[in-house]
Formats: sequence, C-alpha cells, structure tokens
Amino acid sequence: MPDARLPDAPAAGPPPLPRLRGPGGRPLRVAHLTTVDMSLHLLLAAELRADVEAGLETFALSAPGPYVPQIERLGVRHLALPSLTRAWRPGRDLAAAGELLAALRRLRPDVLHTHNPKTGVLGRVLGRLAGVPVLVNTCHGLWAQAHDPFVKRALVLGAEHVAARFSHAELYQNAEDRATLASTVPARRSRLVGNGIELARFTADPADRARIRAELKVAPGELLVGAVGRRVAEKGVAEFAAAARALAGRARFVWIGPQDPDKPDAHRTDEDAVEFLGRRTDLPALYAAMDVFALPSYREGFSRSAMEAAASGLPMVLSDIRGCREIGRHDTELLLTPAGHPGALTAALDRLITDPELRARLGAAARARAHLAFDQRAVARISLETYAAVARARHLPWRTV
Repeated sequence: MPDARLPDAPAAGPPPLPRLRGPGGRPLRVAHLTTVDMSLHLLLAAELRADVEAGLETFALSAPGPYVPQIERLGVRHLALPSLTRAWRPGRDLAAAGELLAALRRLRPDVLHTHNPKTGVLGRVLGRLAGVPVLVNTCHGLWAQAHDPFVKRALVLGAEHVAARFSHAELYQNAEDRATLASTVPARRSRLVGNGIELARFTADPADRARIRAELKVAPGELLVGAVGRRVAEKGVAEFAAAARALAGRARFVWIGPQDPDKPDAHRTDEDAVEFLGRRTDLPALYAAMDVFALPSYREGFSRSAMEAAASGLPMVLSDIRGCREIGRHDTELLLTPAGHPGALTAALDRLITDPELRARLGAAARARAHLAFDQRAVARISLETYAAVARARHLPWRTV
C-alpha cells in the first residue's frame, strides 16, 4: 500500500466516509481489540464512531471495565474478555487467548483491527488461526526504545516481527516505529497514519475556564500547569512532581488521569506539590483552564493529550521522544526536553511561566498546527480505506457504496 499523508481538513467540511458492504450488500463486521476498555474509550472512540457512521456492524473486545457503557452509547457492541490484563501474565494470558479465540469463532468478524502491544500480538496470531478475512494492526507506539535494556528490546521487537507476519496490513502512528519494523513489514502493506482528535471539542471556552478555575480555587493571575495521562511512571509523573516542587509558589500543578493498578509502574505516591484530580470526563474544560501543558512521558505512539492541548491553544513542554516530536517543532510550536530529566523539564516550564509572550506565540502556533494535521476523520478514513485495499488484494467480494 502507498504511504499516506494526513490531509488538511477541507474548508467545506470533511467528505463522507466510505461505506463498505459484503456479498448481497450486507453490512460488514469489524471488531477492534484492546487490552482494557479504557483504551477503547480514550484512544479509539473516534474510530469506533466513524465505523458506525460508515454503516459497519461494529464490535469492541477488551477486558470489562467502567468505560463499557460509554463505548456502547456510540452504537458499538462490547464483548468482554475477562482474563485480559495490561501486564504480561502467562497464566492469565493463556486464558485470555482461549477467550479471544472463542469470541472470534463465535463473532466471525470480516475485519479484526488490533491495538496495544499484547493484544496486537495475540490478536494477529489468533485472528489468522480463526480465519478472519482481514487482519489490520495499528502500532500506537512500540513498547521499547533505544535506551531500554537489550533483553526488553529483543523481546518486544521479536514479538512484533513475528506477529506482523500474521496481519494483512500494518498501520503506524509515527515514522520511527515504521522504520524500525521495515525489515519485516514491506512498504506495500504498511502505512503511516498519524493520529487525530475531534478538533471541535477543544475550543478554550472562556466560560469553561472560569468555571474550572473557580472549582480548583485558582487565584486571579495565578498560572495553572497541567498534565493529562494515566498515573504511571512512564508518563513522567515523578519528573512532573519534581518540577512542581522546584517551581512551588510560581504556579499551581495538577495531574488529570486515572490510576492504572494493573501496570507494574503504577504511581501511588502522594506528592504535596501536585494535585491529582483523577479521571475526569470534562477534559476540554480542563484544558481551557490551564495556562501551560506538560507531558514528560518516556513512551508515546502519538500523544493524544498533547494533540488536545495543542488544539486548545496551550503552550506545551513535551518529552523529546517519538510520538511527541510529531506534535510540533521545538521553539516553534512547543518546547522539547529530554525524557527522564526533571531539571530540563523545570527549566522549560520556568521559561513559559516567566515569559507571557512566549506562551502566546507557542500556543497560537500549536493551535494552527493542530487544525492543519490532527483531524481524527482523516485517520478513521485511512483505516476504512485500508480494509477495502486488503479486501481487493485478497479478492474478497466486497464493494464500496
């Protein structure tokens, strides 16, 4: 398949999504597989919504959890795989593999679209075993980087190289991951898709800003620095807390996002300098209330929270890693600092806290970049086009209406 470039949003609004049909015009069944329902809701809601809009019979498979009602309100049917966990646990993983294989044989989807490291491996292998006609995987960020120990890199990349041989198409959110696996996945069946959000939700509404700042008791003229992400070490919680301590009295620091107790790096330590607000459903209003956004993460596929902050017009400090570099350029749309370096993070935040003109310049540039490059419908369209391309290559009796 040819490489893809995220298209600019047309002035007259996005074109309708392609509608795929099977033999006799029947709606096709597409199933999206993740480890937990949180990923379905936070990462894939836009894609699930697009599949429903395109007339596909849409299913979501994951471990059960609190986000299932929100997923099903999109018009998606959720199938629970109770043994699935985010962490690798051989006994549970074997049980989860059995549950997944049984679900695929019962559901008989036309498309299985896998996500997340573990379910990406299990789903591609078991999907082929179950005879799913079209198998597509999206790499949301390889779970290994150059600075990781050799054993971890070997295991992660080895599993990906093996699993990629079972899929019909591989989609990558960033070019670095695609290049890493290029020896296994030829260009004809890989595609660079980027990432996207629902841009219209993030408008920095003044009423939202006033309401949230009143709720948090932010004083007039006080700066609010925020971070959004799961409360795990790889998101840079410790570095964010260190910067908050160093800059105490200069700004307020809040962290928004759920705990993730299944992860071995779950962060449970109380931090006096940071207010942990937990899971919130009013993220657009929270972004509107912020003055600065930070994401000191160690690993990202293509950061959704940074895209949302950019669309909200926030000046940002991000880690200089793949998945964050795609958001913008250093000192043009944002500031980049080394991951795992609290001193550099503190210095960059100090620049933004001190310089209102820099905040205004970076925030305006970030918003322009978001509206140019981060339209979620472009990403959803590429998935649908990929399903159709695989079907043509495999001579499946599908048609586009």
